[in-house]
Amino acid sequence: MRLLAKHTIAHSGGEKCISLYQGDLTQIPPGEKVDLLVVSAFPNDYVPTSTSLVGALHRIGISVEELSRHKDVDLRHPLSTWLSTDISQLHPKVGFRRILCFEAIEDKAPPEVVGDIFRALLPFALGEPPIQSLAMPVLASGDQRYDPAIMLSAIFQAACHWLSAGLPLVAIKVVVRDEELANRLKTVFKVLRQRHATSGANASALAKDTESRYHFFLSYAHKDSAEVDLLLDRLRHRKPTLRVFRDKLSLNVGQSWQSELDGALETCRQVIAVYSPAYLKSKMCLEEFNMARLRHRESPAPVLTPIYLRDAPLPLYMRTLQFIDCREADRRLLTGAAERLAEIS
Repeated sequence: MRLLAKHTIAHSGGEKCISLYQGDLTQIPPGEKVDLLVVSAFPNDYVPTSTSLVGALHRIGISVEELSRHKDVDLRHPLSTWLSTDISQLHPKVGFRRILCFEAIEDKAPPEVVGDIFRALLPFALGEPPIQSLAMPVLASGDQRYDPAIMLSAIFQAACHWLSAGLPLVAIKVVVRDEELANRLKTVFKVLRQRHATSGANASALAKDTESRYHFFLSYAHKDSAEVDLLLDRLRHRKPTLRVFRDKLSLNVGQSWQSELDGALETCRQVIAVYSPAYLKSKMCLEEFNMARLRHRESPAPVLTPIYLRDAPLPLYMRTLQFIDCREADRRLLTGAAERLAEIS
């Protein structure tokens, strides 16, 4: 593979890179091996066409359709992805161990949901063995015919967001097979790199402005608003000086709400995640939880304090965190939770 451009992100956990290559993902050389290959497909459609990466993999003996029948983890609802089992024993010569298939099954275009790849990866990036590197084509730009420049921009922005937040990947490689297209996207990549450098400086200024503004960030599904209202009321009754970020009460109309929300999430003292069935179905809630989990992992003091509001099929990485049990939305237990939170604020 031929390296065309590289963007480096400095992080306390070490340097991370997003790189653009020209080459063939079915022939990754030993020096460029990765843990994970990302492919894209139409929903439940793994036909090995002559122009797709799914087709190229099929021609070297790797059937994405067969892998889909024995998924290791299915995250298509709500994260548009599924993860294969480890194929390195059956295919020791390929330059990756597992495949992550991206399927935009929601009523949204791939550029809008490509960030789901990085949201879905967090539990596995922290797993054993960890996933630390991945390679992908410019997703959805082949048979799905999305503009390669738009898709590269969406991938780049999502990757920068999650690497900066602490997602423990060290290398993301975007590989373009066609030489002419690769050279065109090299220019796009350089523009994206410059924009990120500028936006990074703005984000640092925002973080300083937001620092220590909030004691708590409430991460919850709006279906649970009544119980969150009660928790917030009890918190403020117990300690009126507490500063709590709650989206509909705290966001400033007319400002960049996403930047403001991210700033509050990254600098608050504690994140309260309110577990419920609705929470697990909310992509926004899962994003907030994952960002808080990254902070929790890197911080010397606990950052993430879950409240288990209603019984739900929690994934292992949620169950292993110590939580305050308030099932099933018990008002007495919520009052007790507010007292505990007020004490640790």
